[in-house]
Amino acid sequence: MSDDADIDADVDAEHAAENVESGPAVNGESVPPETDGATEATGDATAGETEASTETGLAGEVAEVDDELAEEVAELEARVAELEDALDDARSKLTRKQADFQNYKKRMKKKQEQVTARATEDLVERLVPVRDNLVRALDQEEGADIRPGVESTLAELDRVLDAENVTAIEPQPGDEVDPHRHEVMLRVDSEQPEGTVVDLYQPGYEMAEKVIRPAQVTVSAGEGDAE
Repeated sequence: MSDDADIDADVDAEHAAENVESGPAVNGESVPPETDGATEATGDATAGETEASTETGLAGEVAEVDDELAEEVAELEARVAELEDALDDARSKLTRKQADFQNYKKRMKKKQEQVTARATEDLVERLVPVRDNLVRALDQEEGADIRPGVESTLAELDRVLDAENVTAIEPQPGDEVDPHRHEVMLRVDSEQPEGTVVDLYQPGYEMAEKVIRPAQVTVSAGEGDAE
């Protein structure tokens, strides 16, 4: 009897355990046990931790990008400052160069004026004695032969002009007319070839190949009627 009682007790215990796991019976059918709330809470906590971790990672990446951009901006600002300093320095140098150039132009202009004035003074100093000689020639007694004195004065004047690199323009009969150095006063009948110089009316002068005064000439119109 004792063994049978033990067996019955074990069977009852197993049935009780099954009833607990399957829940109470309704109309003869077992009802599954209710979902454990602790499991749902654990899932929500895990999702929250994952979302928080993702946000933290994104925030870190954004902060890193911000730091890089801030560093690049700082470098660009420093470069801009360097370029502005270089530009200011270049402008300052240009201003000084312009001032130096203007001063140089003023000095050269003044020097040129001094050279011109000195050259004029020198020419006048050499022409004054020529005038003195002409005055003395005119002071000769009436009837006196002043030709030697005038010839001497003319020679002295020619020496002054020659020293200034002044040469006479004196074309000869038959020379071709040069419109840059000759001024045609008249066309005349002549045996000279048409368009050539017949006679020199007044000599011209040139200084360092620059015509100061053209020579005045008559020009041949050929053997026909003069124009």
